[in-house]
Amino acid sequence: MNIDIPEGKDPIAYVWGEMVPGIGTAAANFSLSVYANTTLGLREFEAARLRTAQINGCMFCLDWRTEREGVKVEDEFPDHVTNWRTTEAFDDRTRLAAEYAERYALDHHGLDEEFWGRMTKHYTQAEIVELSMSIGSWLAFGRLNHVLGLDVMCVLPAQTS
Repeated sequence: MNIDIPEGKDPIAYVWGEMVPGIGTAAANFSLSVYANTTLGLREFEAARLRTAQINGCMFCLDWRTEREGVKVEDEFPDHVTNWRTTEAFDDRTRLAAEYAERYALDHHGLDEEFWGRMTKHYTQAEIVELSMSIGSWLAFGRLNHVLGLDVMCVLPAQTS
C-alpha cells in the first residue's frame, strides 16, 4: 500500500471519497456510470474491460466480473481475452473490443484508418464513443488503484452491476 489508510477505514472509500472528496467523488460517479449506463453487450464490455485490467495489472479489476441480470461471462473468458487474436470464442465485436482496449492503452497513436474502418463496420458512432469513455475510465482508475496499492487491499463487494 502506497497510501496510509487509517485503521478501520475501507481503502477505496477512504481514498476515493474522504481524501479528495471534490475529485474522488466525481471520479467514482464517472466510474460507476460506465456500468450503470452502458448500452454495450456484456461480452464486448467485459472483453474491453478485462483487456484493460490485464494491461494495467490491477488485481481488483482482474478479479471483477460484471454481472447483468444474473449473467456473467464464462470462467474461461479471461483466457479468451488474453488470446483475443486467435480465440474462436469471440465474435467480431468482442474481438474488436479487446483489440481496441489494447491499442487504446498501448498504442493510441497507431489507431489507423484500417482499424477505424473495421470499428465503424461493427459499432455505431455512439457505441465507439461509449467504448472509448469506458476504456478511458478503466485505464485511468485501474492504474490509479494499482499505483497506489489499493487493488491488493480491496475486497470484491457483492456484484450487482
